[in-house]
Amino acid sequence: MKKLLIIDGHSLLWQMYCGMPSRIINENGRAIQGIMGFVGALIKIIKMSEPTNIVVLFDGEHDNFRTDLSTDYKANRDTGEPEDDMFLQLKDIRNALDYMGIKNVEIMEQVEADDVISSYVYRYRKEMKIVISSFDSDFFQLINENVAILRYRGKKTIICDTQYIKNKFGIMPEQYADFKSLTGDYSDNIRGAERIGLKTAAALINQFGCLQGIIINAEKIVKPSVRESILRNKERLQVNYKLIKLDDKAAIPIDLNDLLYIYDGVTTHEVLRGIKILP
Repeated sequence: MKKLLIIDGHSLLWQMYCGMPSRIINENGRAIQGIMGFVGALIKIIKMSEPTNIVVLFDGEHDNFRTDLSTDYKANRDTGEPEDDMFLQLKDIRNALDYMGIKNVEIMEQVEADDVISSYVYRYRKEMKIVISSFDSDFFQLINENVAILRYRGKKTIICDTQYIKNKFGIMPEQYADFKSLTGDYSDNIRGAERIGLKTAAALINQFGCLQGIIINAEKIVKPSVRESILRNKERLQVNYKLIKLDDKAAIPIDLNDLLYIYDGVTTHEVLRGIKILP
């Protein structure tokens, strides 16, 4: 059966760059730990998932509709020296992907890579298996019988499927955007409703079905502090949902037929030598 592997490029780059034990320099004095970690992890992910098609998507450096909705969105993220050093290696990573014959795109439209990944899922999830490699929990909402999230940790890699979401959060994957709207997301600087933690959010969703159902029926919530929190924060919760919800509106940059890939056994060092990072 056909299987599409979608790599969240910046998620993997950040994970590998920060996960390396030290800064690695080649003979020309260039930092290469991000490139080395990214390529090595990518090859292992390919071996694990055995895809027939691959695409790697990177976020572009631009504002998007979410920053228009909320000036707080991702405003907590620093842009200091470590990130600058990491992104200097991005050009070489894309050269490495080209060398391996893997299509890769930096998203230049007023959307994020998340939105393009979601559009791929919506378009192809009925005809093939899809694996998204990312630590971004927003993708949990896309999980179904054909879609899974791979959280790469070497031998401790986790495959997140419907049962994983049910066990971890007590909800169905398609309810995750509603759930996260209530609890908030520290990593994206999205503030949830006060006094609503994971268990309370799951209980509300299981009782009322979705965020809108909770807001409409807020007066029926028995616990006064929770009821008052929903009523007090209902406008912000609706904005949260717009920030978190993924759909199929973003354009797909590369057609599925152009994403065919067969792993040929290439190693990390062969790739780095091929793009002249190592001698």
